[in-house]
Amino acid sequence: MAAGDAAMAVALADSILFSLDADAARSRVLLFLGISFVPFLVVAPLIGPAIDRMTGGRRLVIQLVALARVALSVLMAVYVDSLLLFPLAFLAMIGQKTYTISKSALVPSVVRNDAELVEANSKLGLISGLVAVVCVVPAAILQKTIGAEATLTYSAVLFAAGFLAARRLPREAIAAHAPDQEEVAELHADRVVLASTAMLMVRASVGFTFFHLFFWFRLQDAGLVWFGLALGFASVLTMAGNALAPLIRERASEEAMMTGSLGLIAAVGIGTALTGGVVSGVVLAGGVNFAAVIARIAFESTVQRDAPDANRGRAFAQFETRFQLAWVMAGVVPVLVQMPGQFGFVLVGLIGVSAGAFFVVGLRAVSAGRRPPHPISRLRAERARRRAPAPATRTRDRSDSASPPPRPRRSTPPRPPHSAP
Repeated sequence: MAAGDAAMAVALADSILFSLDADAARSRVLLFLGISFVPFLVVAPLIGPAIDRMTGGRRLVIQLVALARVALSVLMAVYVDSLLLFPLAFLAMIGQKTYTISKSALVPSVVRNDAELVEANSKLGLISGLVAVVCVVPAAILQKTIGAEATLTYSAVLFAAGFLAARRLPREAIAAHAPDQEEVAELHADRVVLASTAMLMVRASVGFTFFHLFFWFRLQDAGLVWFGLALGFASVLTMAGNALAPLIRERASEEAMMTGSLGLIAAVGIGTALTGGVVSGVVLAGGVNFAAVIARIAFESTVQRDAPDANRGRAFAQFETRFQLAWVMAGVVPVLVQMPGQFGFVLVGLIGVSAGAFFVVGLRAVSAGRRPPHPISRLRAERARRRAPAPATRTRDRSDSASPPPRPRRSTPPRPPHSAP
């Protein structure tokens, strides 16, 4: 699936985005981002829970998405010079987002225990990056020698291979039962909420950086070359992050990893704003994507540690939906507002500074026994807790039963009664 996405990106970038003037490209990208809201508004809150409880639900979704991507790639190859190419491309992007969310739900059900989950996600990210880089080369050759028709046909073949691979996924329910009060409480624990909020801002910085650099590089000499270098450098550092993140996790706490990721975003944003130039833009793309990988591993580890009784598949699918939404919403800003390159770099740095400060202040509050400032999440947790059934003895889902038994929680010994002097 990653290889097919990479091949399609080559065809669309050369045939649509860089062949249009800046104003036309902005309207096309804005329309794409608007349509990208569809999976988040419909699939996730309404259809998602039913798919999770259906035996083989997410497996079926991935197979259907793969088949749809085959058909859409073929149709785009046929109508590559027609206005029909744009809605077809937008539908393909929706399929890409749907696959990402389904994959997040499915991974916890195909590992044997929690210790393998972070390693599996890291390896998937590393393999996807390597495969995408390898498959971009023939896609670029086809694009330059034959045209977008050949590149999109090549993409269809890769998605067909993805469908065949998806048939080997297990036919199991991700979450056979609705979340009970214990699961809701764990997923809205203070440290989990702080980590998810920080991850939300990290993904927002990734979306903002991508679209800001896309339109800013268009104004530079050899803009397509520089944007390609930025994507390539970001891919290399993403793969490096996936390779190093499990090692970093063994030596640092989840909170330290998240703080370091936000600090890196702040430093690279402000640093590139001070230096300026197209090389700084390339460095910014790599630094933000590297930080996002480290932050993702830290967030997954936080959920494992502080929500041991939560269903991993359901939880990660819900969180991934919010993170994708943050990516889309942040990407809208540079599409709507044309801004100087260095000003956009400053905004990326400010995202890192503000998110890092909020995260550190929240951690200090939790360590001191106080509630961190997240009233919206607290209200959402209270509403979900009222709707959730009370905890009961039940047969656990596979992603739960595959996990080791929850660690006993530390309890504070009762204090002796206060004695008068």
